[in-house]
Amino acid sequence: MDAQGRGRADDIDPADQWVLNPHTGDYELRLDASAGQSPVPAPRRSRPRPERPQPDSSGQAPKQGPPRQGSSRTERPVPGQRGRRAQESKAPAGRRLAKKKPKKRKALVWTGGVMAFLLVGVSLGGYLYYRHLNGNITTYDVGTGNKDVVKDGPINILIIGTDKRTGAGNEGYGDKGSVGHADTNILVHVSKDRTNATALSIPRDLMTDIPDCPTKQPDGSTKVIPGTSNVRFNTSLGQDGRDPGCTMRTVSELTGLKVDHFMMADFNAVKTLTTAVDGVEVCLAKDVDDPDSHLKLPAGEHTLQGEQALAFVRTRHSFGNEGDLDRIKVQQQFLASLMRKMQSSGTLTSPTKVLGLAEAATKALTVDSGIGSISKLQSLAMELKDVDPKNITFTTLPVDDNPAETVRATVVVKESQAEPLFAMMRDDISLTEVKKKAAAEESAKLKGPKADPADVRVSVYNGSGVQGAAQTTLTWLQNTEGVLKSSQLGNADEDLAKTTLEYAPNQADQARRLAEIMGLSAAALKEGTEDAGEMDPMTLTLGADFKGAGIPLTAPTKAPELIQRVEADKAVCAK
Repeated sequence: MDAQGRGRADDIDPADQWVLNPHTGDYELRLDASAGQSPVPAPRRSRPRPERPQPDSSGQAPKQGPPRQGSSRTERPVPGQRGRRAQESKAPAGRRLAKKKPKKRKALVWTGGVMAFLLVGVSLGGYLYYRHLNGNITTYDVGTGNKDVVKDGPINILIIGTDKRTGAGNEGYGDKGSVGHADTNILVHVSKDRTNATALSIPRDLMTDIPDCPTKQPDGSTKVIPGTSNVRFNTSLGQDGRDPGCTMRTVSELTGLKVDHFMMADFNAVKTLTTAVDGVEVCLAKDVDDPDSHLKLPAGEHTLQGEQALAFVRTRHSFGNEGDLDRIKVQQQFLASLMRKMQSSGTLTSPTKVLGLAEAATKALTVDSGIGSISKLQSLAMELKDVDPKNITFTTLPVDDNPAETVRATVVVKESQAEPLFAMMRDDISLTEVKKKAAAEESAKLKGPKADPADVRVSVYNGSGVQGAAQTTLTWLQNTEGVLKSSQLGNADEDLAKTTLEYAPNQADQARRLAEIMGLSAAALKEGTEDAGEMDPMTLTLGADFKGAGIPLTAPTKAPELIQRVEADKAVCAK
């Protein structure tokens, strides 16, 4: 990875960023482009040797300029010193340049690890110079376009923890022959303005529909694995040869959110990554002795790593009602603690810890091709680095016990609470109280004069995946709402997660009226840069959030009161 990828000058050698601190004896990483080495006295330079003239294209040695006064030979100039020492050499005698104050460390640095069992997501930023780390990363072509990191919109990343018992010492954990199902699943939605994130846990025992899944085969061909209805969510991976792309598609069908990327890890990730950060602090409200997970700890605070950390996130019979939903809460508390550890432990300032974490994280990681390299992971990290733990909320998909069962084993979606939560995520509304300047700017789009419905010109496209949605909407707009200058142009080029209305600046009054009629949020309005012609229509593209003509698409501004949540900046004792 070169320095240019971090927004630095492209003539900086990454090796020059690591410099010896004479006060500690350790090598330190200096990320500032102007910083060279610590203020260590420069070694003496020997007197430069005379430069031997080189022949030009005619074979003649070039003429030399007159020798310096008092010298019988011409000397070539000594190259200027690099970095801060060069600047100090130019400073007046007796004065050293003041050291720059270190930039405040970001509260959370993301990718480089996995949030499957642990939301390590370590942003290694400038540390990831080591190209050999690319070879550690396992990539998967899930056939979704392998698009690069989103720069100008929300980002949705699916974290998958499998129950595959790979790695030394993991054979004895339960079903050692498992093909690797989607055992732990967290959809991380990062806001467009990068101020906040929502991490939605999806229970493995949720009964849902799995769509048809095009799956890449070893020979390069694509095989469509038929979908199934009313089955456990965890069978979206591994079962019948399904790949992580199938789990991504299942989540999109469930939530209406387009999943951009996935990260996946097995049991070994928990052990190696927690060891790399010297353990994760947890709190127990009571003694724990679980023979299934082999976790035995007294009540109180503990620092767990390796096998103990794995046992903690696997424990199900020690907390709450001993079900998977209470285990999810414990896992969320564990992940939040890991984030706080990454923020405060000094990991990011220690080259030894950083490099160890980089090795462990990249070996533990399986990702889609869109983020399947160190440089792409770094690009993702730079997009997510400003998210503060206080603005990250873990929550769990609201569910009810499956009414079709007499013995509690599976769950079903609780629509009355789940749909408002999905709508908030689709509309990029935070579950925290963070104030977003971007949100205020978005809402301003809806304020101002509105055109008469008869003056609204719009073409409707269907990107909802629901057959006939565009025609139904057109009929309703014309017959019920008086939007007569409208037409429908069939299917959009691709299905969209959210409905959008594209318009020109001189069509803002029309856009506000149509938004009012359709119940569109400000986030759905996409204003162009050039004015439209008098007869040009706006473009309304129906997305997966479209529920039918006349049904408002505006998301609630506040989450349902009864949904479960864990705030990443607060420590909670597992009960």
